[in-house]
Amino acid sequence: MTTITYRVIYGDTDQMHVVYYANYYRFFERVRNEIMRDAGYTYETFERDGFVMPVIESRCRYISSAKYDDLLEISGRVTMASGVRCRIECEVRRNGELLACGYTVHACLRSETGRPFRIPERFLQLVEPSFESVLPML
Repeated sequence: MTTITYRVIYGDTDQMHVVYYANYYRFFERVRNEIMRDAGYTYETFERDGFVMPVIESRCRYISSAKYDDLLEISGRVTMASGVRCRIECEVRRNGELLACGYTVHACLRSETGRPFRIPERFLQLVEPSFESVLPML
């Protein structure tokens, strides 16, 4: 599992100083980036190798609101990688309290053709997916 911290900026919030719901997906993206970096295979390298991984499915369960200036812990891990798809689950917490959880599913594509392609072995070996969901029922 990879965990990062992030302090909510004013631009992440709505008029009520509550994090705008769509920004949780940006938080998920931040941790996805760091999962790959921690594994030694940055997304930039992945793209140079001729691959892209667009999001093809997403889900977020909102439990409690994050607010301006909150310090968040954003955690994520790959819980499934098979064929051309992988699933990355994420949690957003404040002082240990679960605020939101969800996942994104990605398809691996060859960048030059846009066609589905098996997830590269290098990606599978570096990330070491657990294949076990840790999220509350979504």
